[in-house]
Amino acid sequence: MPNQAGPSCKLIVRRLVCIQACGVTLLDAVESIGEKGVRQVSLFFGAGTNPEDISFAKGWEIVATGGVGEGLWYVAESKNVGPLELNLASERVQIDPAKAELDLLSAANAAVAVRNGECADTVLTWLKYHCTSHGMNAAVILNRAKPDTDEKFLTTLKNGLRKAKFSCDVVVLDAVVPLGKVGLPPEAHPYCAPAAPGKDRMVVPAPDPWSSPFGTPLFYEIARVRHLSKARAVANIDVSDLLAEDGDGNIFDRADESAGGVISILGTRCYPWRIRKDKPIHFADHICIQFDNDSKVQKWCIAPARAPEKSVWRAVRVGNATPDRSQTARFYRFMALRHPERSVSKIVPKSSLVEHRDLLRLSQYYFKHKPVRAPKLSSEQPTSQRDRCVIVTTMKNEGPFILEWLAYHRAIGFDDFLVYSNDCTDGTDSLLDLLQSKGFLQHRNNPFRSKELKPQHAALQAAEKEQVIKNSKWVVCIDVDEYINIKVGAGTLDDLFTVIPDANMISMTWRLFGNADIHAYADRFITEQFTRCAPELARKPHQAWGFKTLFQNIGLFKKLGVHRPKGLNAQLVDQINWVNGSGEPLPRNHYRNAWRSTVETYGYDLVSLNHYAVRSAESFLVKRDRGRVNHVDRDQGLAYWFRMNNNAEVDHSIASKSKALMSEYDAIMADEEIAAMHADCVRMHQEKIRELLEVPHYAEFYAALTSQRLEKLSRMHVHFGANVFLAGPEVIPDEILSQDPDETFFFTVSKRETTHE
Repeated sequence: MPNQAGPSCKLIVRRLVCIQACGVTLLDAVESIGEKGVRQVSLFFGAGTNPEDISFAKGWEIVATGGVGEGLWYVAESKNVGPLELNLASERVQIDPAKAELDLLSAANAAVAVRNGECADTVLTWLKYHCTSHGMNAAVILNRAKPDTDEKFLTTLKNGLRKAKFSCDVVVLDAVVPLGKVGLPPEAHPYCAPAAPGKDRMVVPAPDPWSSPFGTPLFYEIARVRHLSKARAVANIDVSDLLAEDGDGNIFDRADESAGGVISILGTRCYPWRIRKDKPIHFADHICIQFDNDSKVQKWCIAPARAPEKSVWRAVRVGNATPDRSQTARFYRFMALRHPERSVSKIVPKSSLVEHRDLLRLSQYYFKHKPVRAPKLSSEQPTSQRDRCVIVTTMKNEGPFILEWLAYHRAIGFDDFLVYSNDCTDGTDSLLDLLQSKGFLQHRNNPFRSKELKPQHAALQAAEKEQVIKNSKWVVCIDVDEYINIKVGAGTLDDLFTVIPDANMISMTWRLFGNADIHAYADRFITEQFTRCAPELARKPHQAWGFKTLFQNIGLFKKLGVHRPKGLNAQLVDQINWVNGSGEPLPRNHYRNAWRSTVETYGYDLVSLNHYAVRSAESFLVKRDRGRVNHVDRDQGLAYWFRMNNNAEVDHSIASKSKALMSEYDAIMADEEIAAMHADCVRMHQEKIRELLEVPHYAEFYAALTSQRLEKLSRMHVHFGANVFLAGPEVIPDEILSQDPDETFFFTVSKRETTHE
């Protein structure tokens, strides 16, 4: 125990006893005196050890065995005074166990920690904080560095403890074998940071078990047997963790007074906003947490004398013990110390970070630090309640369908339309240019080739600079096969805004409308022809519940996105009021990346998005021939038709806007030039259909689309698992179609049977 009369720190350095023989790794061996006064040795074996490879020499009796993780431990007793001999596989080895030093930290308030490359100054700060603020006076630290490669750490730590103005005895246990998880790179690399973005694109260094994330939970039992079983209380917190200051009394007192002698410690990961150039990374730089990540790191604090006798110390919990839930404590994990990247965005999306009051107070008042703060932002409030509403969209060969879509969305209240097109051969470009000249919309050539982006992404990037976007209060990105179906009042935007006046983001969940068994193309309104659709509760296929988001253009996000705006300004997260199509709030974990609804978040009561992805079978031939606007490298084949052609139910709700649609459509078509251009687009679409049907493989494709098999399957989606939609309709046996399955019937296939378009 430290000297309580005045500041005193001792550094004790020990090495784990280790023997490797015939594929067996002995991690440590610790000798003590058993209850009967006989010699007792605890032996700890690494992952993958086969118990059949271990046998003890004559005179030794195994009195206890167990396992933690993939490791094994044995307790053996003997009256012999000679060396302990073991047979490890085919090799006989002699072991000189380390002596247990339980009296060294008897009655101490101790921490047990793992150090994986953190510098001595960080460890000294960690020790000082817990000693001066939390009543700690001892620590056992596992040093995972390779033997004889870390003398600077020990020298600096020893010098720092000699000058310390707090009392703490520190035991450093040097590892002599690698203790990290196999197959992973160093823990310091961003790949090992749980929230790091873009892991699939990272260049990852070679695996290194000396520095990879810790993979030997048996260590905590080693620390208990060597040094800590007589401690008053032991907190499991690493040297990149700091206990929070909350609750009555320090954590060691609370563990000692708890029911059962064990309490849980729940950790929140924290991050700097930015690290100053050429400055070392410090605890005090960390002032942010992720607003949308509630996951916790689990640790524990135990009072050994009060805990159950057969408690087993593990990495995240104490086995054979129930924590006292009324005494749960908190800690923070300082992620830039575990993953020391100069750029914080490499270990966490900056768009998820918000300042945290307690961390800011810790930085400024405890550490006397001036951290780099997140920039202060404010949203831009439009001057009037309504202002302008704009749709930005991309098109390729959509000529026959433009006018109905344009008229419909003008009828429900949209003021402006910004349309990007590319590679059109059916008169789409000419019609868009004409509509622009008449003041109905603005038309741009899609710059995707010069930007080396997908067409939809290139268009949105270009649109951000357009004045029509900057001047609009409400913005949405939808396609020409998507219709916003408002179900309150007269079905206008103003009616929707009246019902949910405080919302500044409204996600409209897709409802997939199928071809209603219509094979031939006709120049009639899409919204009148295709009235069969998916049920509202349609979790599959994966695309069934995609959404598009109507949002106020007030600076909450940095850029436009296909399904929702992207690049959240996290400082403004509290100003977001994002609702679903029933006006219910979306959870914060949707704010950054969500693009589809879930069972908990879908809603159709106020507004939905009718998605006419396939239209007639003949028009789908043309759609497949022209390719996809966003995924230009993917074929729209039979699997796509199967996924998106859902004819299970009938829905006529959009018909309530038909009178307003017809009035607006007639007004547009009253212009003879527009009417003539529309007729040209229809003619070219029909010619393209005839041309494709003369191509043998397109004729075969059309025959499949219009077959009785596909028509029946379009009414059976609810019965199929997600893998069926990935694989395509061919995997569904004919006998299933011959049945009339009840609502409980379900069919799926294994993942290996799926294909990807």
